[in-house]
Amino acid sequence: MNFSNILKRPVVIGILALVVGLILGLFVGWQVMPVEWYDAPVNLLRQDLQDQYLRMSIDSYRVNADEDLAIQRFKDLGTNGPVLLDSVKSSPGKIDPNFLVQYTQMLTRKKVLNTAGGKAATPTPTSSGSSSMVVSVAIIVGALLAISGVLAAAFWLLRGGGRRTTQGTPAQQAADIVRSTEKTNYEAQGGPPPVAQYVTTYVIGDDLYDDSFSIDSPTSEFLGECGVGISETIGVGDPKKVTAFEVWMFDKNDIQTVTKVLMSPHAFSDAGFRAKLEAKGELVAIAPLKKVVLETQTLQMIATVSDLQYGAGSLPNESYFDRVVIELAIWAKK
Repeated sequence: MNFSNILKRPVVIGILALVVGLILGLFVGWQVMPVEWYDAPVNLLRQDLQDQYLRMSIDSYRVNADEDLAIQRFKDLGTNGPVLLDSVKSSPGKIDPNFLVQYTQMLTRKKVLNTAGGKAATPTPTSSGSSSMVVSVAIIVGALLAISGVLAAAFWLLRGGGRRTTQGTPAQQAADIVRSTEKTNYEAQGGPPPVAQYVTTYVIGDDLYDDSFSIDSPTSEFLGECGVGISETIGVGDPKKVTAFEVWMFDKNDIQTVTKVLMSPHAFSDAGFRAKLEAKGELVAIAPLKKVVLETQTLQMIATVSDLQYGAGSLPNESYFDRVVIELAIWAKK
C-alpha cells in the first residue's frame, strides 16, 4: 500500500491532526509567546535564596534604620520568616550578633515576629497573570487544532457510511475474507461437529503466507496442529506467483505430520513441477469446492477449497492464484 492510500484512512488523518495540533500548541507556547516569570514573591524562592534575602534585609536595616522597610521585607518571607531568622541567629556569618538582637527586639516591639508565623505576606501583583494567559491561549489553540482533527476523522468515517473497502495489505484483505466466510455446518448435514474448524485465506502479494492453528479437544487438551502455507511459485518478479500450497496436520499422539500439496491445474499437469513437489506429500489438483482428506492415527481433517481465483497475465492460464480460501475441519477419531 502506498503512502497516499494510508493518508486516506480517517484514523490516520485524526492522529496526524492531533500530532500537528500538539506540536503547534507547544511551539506557540514555548517559542512564539514563551512564559517569562519575574518579580516572583520572595516566599516562593528557594530556601537558600530566602536566607540571603533576610541577611541583606538585616544589613540594610543596620545602614538606613528604616523600620517600615525592614518590617515589609520580613513579611515578604511569609511563614518562613521566623524559621529563617532562627537560622541566621545560629549562624550569623558577617552579621553582628548584637545587632541581630536589636533587629529581633524591633520585630517583637512592632508585633511582627509574634504574628508572622500565622500570617503569610500577600504577594504584589506581577506579570504572572499575563504569562498564565499566554499559556492558556497556547493550550487552547493546540486543543482546538486537535479537536478539529478528530472531527475531520469522524466526518470522513461517516461519509464512508462505515463501509469497509478492499484497500489494505494482502494480509488485511485476507483477514476480511476470513471474517465474512461462513463455515460449513456439519451437524446440519447429519454428521458430528468437528473439534476444531478454521478458515484460512491467501491473497496475492502475501509472500509470507503461512497459517497454522492449534487443535484442542473440548476439554482443552492439546491434540496437534494444522495449517496451510506456500509450497511453490512460478515465474519471476514481485509479488510471488503461487502455484501450489501445502496443507498439513500434526498429530501429537501419532507423532507425525501428514502433508498434501494442492497444485494449480497447470502445475499438476507439468512433469517438472510434479517431480519437484512429490517428495513433500501427495499431489492433488486444486478445484473449487474440492475436499481433501488428511488422516493420522487419532485425527482426521477435511480441507475444503471454499473459494478460488486464478491470476491472469503473461503466465499460462490457471498457473497461479490471485485468491484461495480453504476451510480446515478436524475430528478426533474414536
